[in-house]
Amino acid sequence: MITFGSEELLPSLTNIGIALAVIAVIAALVTWWGRRGGRTTFALDFTLSLSTVWALLNAVGIVFIVVKAFTVDFTEVPVSQFLLPYPSDLPCHDAGAPTTPTTTVLACGSASPDMITVYGAGGATRTFATLAQISTSLLTMTPPVLLAVICSQTLRGAAFSRVVTRTLFAGSAAVLVVGIARDLLVSIAATTALREALPPDSEWYPWGFQLTVTPLPFAASLALLALAAVFRQGIRLQQEREQLERENQRLLRDTEGLV
Repeated sequence: MITFGSEELLPSLTNIGIALAVIAVIAALVTWWGRRGGRTTFALDFTLSLSTVWALLNAVGIVFIVVKAFTVDFTEVPVSQFLLPYPSDLPCHDAGAPTTPTTTVLACGSASPDMITVYGAGGATRTFATLAQISTSLLTMTPPVLLAVICSQTLRGAAFSRVVTRTLFAGSAAVLVVGIARDLLVSIAATTALREALPPDSEWYPWGFQLTVTPLPFAASLALLALAAVFRQGIRLQQEREQLERENQRLLRDTEGLV
């Protein structure tokens, strides 16, 4: 995920454009190097390199999320649906961290429209928010990991291998479990944060946990299952073809012996 934030639209668009331009330059360099060396697999090489870097950056992001959870005095809570900017009657603190935070307070505004910042959050809110961010990063990490495995096996001449099918089946299960957990954790973290930060008589106080599971984890899991089935069928056809070739060679040797 490529994310940049700023008060104005143009700087964010500029940063996004620079990031995409860097990716395009890397792709052009890999393509040029592959053609210069006479390689015909430069597309696979580039995909493998990019997916590996993508997965490593997500891994570093997860470490950063964990470290941040224990070192800062605020908690960023992912939210699926929340009204931004905040209503005028919503109690919040608009000058950064409170000088003496004796209670949990909301920060007025947020760096991202899908995050709320909470100061003085309790252990439950911090835990749920951290787990929600980690599960989001794990979901983002799954595609590059799968791509890296498929590309590396293809470059080794084993595109249809049990390693690929097992990885796809594992990815399907991971996407389903982590995707459902992410949906639940986001709702739980947002509800607990608002309950801590808002008085019970506030109209924005959530009286119940409204948990939602989107169909995206199920759709992605089914797509990976279908892809795994395709690769498994490819393995079966490859084995049948190799068996047929061995039988033809044996018959050819027997025929030459008779002649």
